[in-house]
Amino acid sequence: MRYKRDPKKIREVLGDKVQFLMGDMACVYGGLLAGCTFFAGYPITPASEIAEGMARLLPRVGGTYIQMEDEIGSLAAVIGAAWGGAKSMTATSGPGFSLMMENYGYAVMTETPCVIVNVQRTGPSTGQPTLGAQGDMMQVRWGTHGDFEAIALAPSTVQECMDLTIE
Repeated sequence: MRYKRDPKKIREVLGDKVQFLMGDMACVYGGLLAGCTFFAGYPITPASEIAEGMARLLPRVGGTYIQMEDEIGSLAAVIGAAWGGAKSMTATSGPGFSLMMENYGYAVMTETPCVIVNVQRTGPSTGQPTLGAQGDMMQVRWGTHGDFEAIALAPSTVQECMDLTIE
């Protein structure tokens, strides 16, 4: 089944007025504007707002949202959806991204296009889960096995959160 993007429907859902957004919602809007039709995720602070936004808005534009049992299944579902023709994405944070490494490597190996939003936070666990950081960039670039090049974009503004999600 091919997923179709309806720009008119997306404009209805998002509106066309100036809005003030947090970075997570800017990623949601960027995903929808880019034609994302499938999102699979598992809630983790501070990325949970992306999953919540996609759960609320994606079905309204004809897309599919699935809350998975864990981060491992989330990326596996995103890979499967991409193979089925969907523009797909997931969102996570540090510990969740660590759990995705095997499937991340598989997506790289099979050259499967997918978007993983890593809402990075300070510390390896729950010490300061709501403080933003960019400490995962090395893992994003070289966290899995093999010699590969991954596109890793690091926004510094809310506008860039939306723009880079679209790219």
